[in-house]
Parts: sequence; structure tokens; C-alpha cells
Amino acid sequence: MAGRLLRAAGGARALLAASAPGPCPRRGCASEEAAGPEREAEALLLAMGFSQAQARRLRGLQPRWGPRRAAAALEQLLLLGLSPEAALGLLERSPELLRAAEGRLKERAEYLRRLGLGGGHLQRAAGRCPQVFTLPRRRMEAAVRVLREECLFTAEQLTEVLQSCPGVLLEEPGSLQYHFQYAYFRMGVRQKEMVKARLFRTPFAELRTRHIFLERRGLYHTPVKGQTQTNNPKLKEVLQLPEKDFVVNLARATLEEYEVFKKLLAREEEEEVKEEEEEEEEEDEDRDTVYIDRDKGWDDGRRV
Repeated sequence: MAGRLLRAAGGARALLAASAPGPCPRRGCASEEAAGPEREAEALLLAMGFSQAQARRLRGLQPRWGPRRAAAALEQLLLLGLSPEAALGLLERSPELLRAAEGRLKERAEYLRRLGLGGGHLQRAAGRCPQVFTLPRRRMEAAVRVLREECLFTAEQLTEVLQSCPGVLLEEPGSLQYHFQYAYFRMGVRQKEMVKARLFRTPFAELRTRHIFLERRGLYHTPVKGQTQTNNPKLKEVLQLPEKDFVVNLARATLEEYEVFKKLLAREEEEEVKEEEEEEEEEDEDRDTVYIDRDKGWDDGRRV
């Protein structure tokens, strides 16, 4: 499939390159020249397996980038293993991919493969997180460093994390590390269980809310240092159960109780933020007072 696409795309690209419009003495020729690239791009799409209806959808997609740019982007997406419909749908959902140079998409795909996102995993990453093809590479490398050097995932575990949740590459390194540290220190969960439970697929706010709810109901206890066995629920149960099953079966509560708890917890968080802001203001005032007192201690260039 990929070889056929490459041969078809290569021949059509040659056609596009040879068809650059030149001066035309006939009146009205300009409109024909403008339509030429569109017809040639449509021929390229048909050769790659797109239907005429899909080609028309492409024409309405970000017209300012031109049909050639869109066709080139689609070609790269097809080479990832996406079907024509999936590739076109991806461009419709994420038109920013059109801004990426052809070489950037290819280079990024190779980088993701080196991280273990090959074959179907790369296709799923493109569908779930198309931003991985446009985000600066140094941003993704920073996320990988945090997972390897700060969170201490093994190379094999890192691959599993990326395969199950490629979105971690889009996270700010600090937020990613805090997410890990909460599960590791507050919940006593180790890397192997995090990978198995797909920790990073659950937003941090939901992880924290569920954990604290269980904790306050006496159903979850932070292990003490050196403790290896606990009666705590498995992380996979905490994260992956639908909300109703989590509340009723795991937390042994009612949905109404859980809703009230979430509102109270949100209020607590707001109060904590407010207290932190007030403390920062007081510290700033104290520093200003110190500076004023120091200034008063100077007299004729000598400190008293």
C-alpha cells in the first residue's frame, strides 16, 4: 500500500512541478492557470486512492494554503498508514498540520517511531494527538527526559506509557512530574502499576478528586515508609471505573454524596489559593519594610 502511494505521489509530484504556469498571451488565461494546480492536485489525490467527493472536501479546506500544500500533507499522513478518509478527517480536525513543512511531518514521524510509536501506535497517536506533528521537538524531548530521569521509568515502561497515552508528550514537564509525584508519594503507587493503570490518561484533577474521596471515607491510606503491602484499591480500579461504579462499588457512597464532595473540595482549593496569595502579599510587604529600615540606617554615607 505504502509503495503504491509513493509511486503514485512521486509521478503526480513530477506532474505538478512540470506544470508551473508560464506567460500566456490569451485573454482570460489567468483563470485557467489558477485552476490548473487544483486539477493536478485532484489527479494526485485520485491516484492516491481518494474519491472525487473527498477531493472536493479538500478544496474547501484552508484554501489559502493551496491544493499542492494540502496534497503533500495528505501524502505524508497516508504514509503513516492512515486510510484516505482518516487522513482527510484529521486535516479537517487539525488544519494546523497544513502549516507544517513536508519535511517536518516526516522527521516527526521518524522521531516518534524511535520512541516506540511504530505501526498502529503511530496511527493512533496521529488520531488522538495530531499536535505531536507540529509541537516543537524540544518540548517533547523535555517530556521524555522527565519521564526517564525524574520519574525513573525504564525504557520499556516509557514506550508503554507513550503507546497508551501519547498525549504526555504535549504536557508541560512540571505538570507531568507533579502528576507522577502525587501518585508515587501520596498514593504509594510504583512505576509498574502506573503503567498498567495508564496513569497519564486520567487528568490530574480527576485522579486527585477520586483519591481524596476514598481517603476521607477511610478506604485509602498512604503507605508508611518501608510498607510494601496495603489494602488500598488498585490504581487501575481508582482510575478506570466509570464514575457510577467508582462511587457505588468502590467508594460505597451515593452519587449525590460524591457531587457534594466535589463542590466542597473545589471550595477548599479556592480558599487555599486565596490563603497562598495573601501569604505572598504579606511576604512582599515584609521585604519592603526591611528595605525601608535599611535605608533609614544610612547617615551621611555611613551606616549607623
